[in-house]
Amino acid sequence: MLLTIDVGNSQMALGMFDHDDLVGRWRLSTRSDATFDETRWQLVGILGADGFTQSDIRGMAISSVVPSMTAALRRVAPHLTSGRVLVVEPGVRTGMSIEIDNPREVGADRIVNALAARERYGAPVVVVDFGTSTNFDVVGAHGAYLGGAIAPGLEISTNALISGTAALRKVEFAVPRSVVGKGTVEAIQSGALYGHAGLVDGIVDRIAREFDEPIIRVATGGLASTIVPHCSSVETVDPYLTLEGLRIIFEINQDAP
Repeated sequence: MLLTIDVGNSQMALGMFDHDDLVGRWRLSTRSDATFDETRWQLVGILGADGFTQSDIRGMAISSVVPSMTAALRRVAPHLTSGRVLVVEPGVRTGMSIEIDNPREVGADRIVNALAARERYGAPVVVVDFGTSTNFDVVGAHGAYLGGAIAPGLEISTNALISGTAALRKVEFAVPRSVVGKGTVEAIQSGALYGHAGLVDGIVDRIAREFDEPIIRVATGGLASTIVPHCSSVETVDPYLTLEGLRIIFEINQDAP
């Protein structure tokens, strides 16, 4: 078994692969202030509750945008597997050329998503990752990572609205009865959901216009299933794309020193 872990600013996704098959998956809140002991007991407990033990796990692949969690997972890894631990970072082989000004500054999760999308769906492709930020990552027709765009995510932008106004309050991300809200709650829901869907459609359509051929559009991330139904520009939702990318990169690096 291979354990894959993707750490975002808000959530941490875990996946267990039996060869190519995803046989277990979990989603946790990211706690950058968690101690080593807390992280160890949480992960060992969750995996153990579903019947996975250290002897089952032949290796781990990790991508993280939270340095404190990266360090914690490196320390916890020996309690989860006796096999190889691969952290996606500069110098790790991905089989993908990165054609941006400074390849070392691009987040590991963005490269992992781009690689997985290319392998699963072909190229050119744009991946929209709905997380704390909404990331747009583009792979060209020749298979290289070209860059993308980063926008405030649905939750962070809505929280900014609520915290910056005295009379507005936090609402559930539910579909209002109509775009024209009949009250403050529905008005916020309309602006948040349809506004973010419009942002996604606008950026994806602009990206598509920079290509001479049709571009594949794939969405992933915790909020993808909430927003994509209101988008006209995204064709496919793949909630476990990042975990699949980690599996691919682990296999690419099997014979690396």
